[in-house]
Amino acid sequence: MEVDYNPMDLPINTIYDQDSEFKDLEGTDVKDMRLEAEAVVNDVLFAVSNMFVSKSLPCAVDVAYINVEIKEGTRYCLELTDAGLRVVGNSFDHVDEESQNPYHETIYSLLDSLSPAYREAFGNALLRRLEALKRDGQS
Repeated sequence: MEVDYNPMDLPINTIYDQDSEFKDLEGTDVKDMRLEAEAVVNDVLFAVSNMFVSKSLPCAVDVAYINVEIKEGTRYCLELTDAGLRVVGNSFDHVDEESQNPYHETIYSLLDSLSPAYREAFGNALLRRLEALKRDGQS
């Protein structure tokens, strides 16, 4: 089962504080992959054991790296580019230059291919959300 949407369907509001390295990007059309990576992490953190944007690998306008540990305990390093997301390493902050792993359009599709526990957590979150909507509709 491939899922390409967030079950929580909640908007993510990025807050720019005065000391943020991204404050100059506020209100511009510049796409920064570090900001995109942070949004990816925020979307699926509920369904993995650990996930964060790498601080030791370079992030730029066109690439960012995300470390993820799935619920099964396996760690990966993900590359995020305009082409999508793909696994580039089998440990945090490690990039295998020979990696030929396919790109996924969404983090949901990538995690769905790696982790049955992600699929279960995602399905449970979706079910809870639907039940909450049903309760709200009956009030």
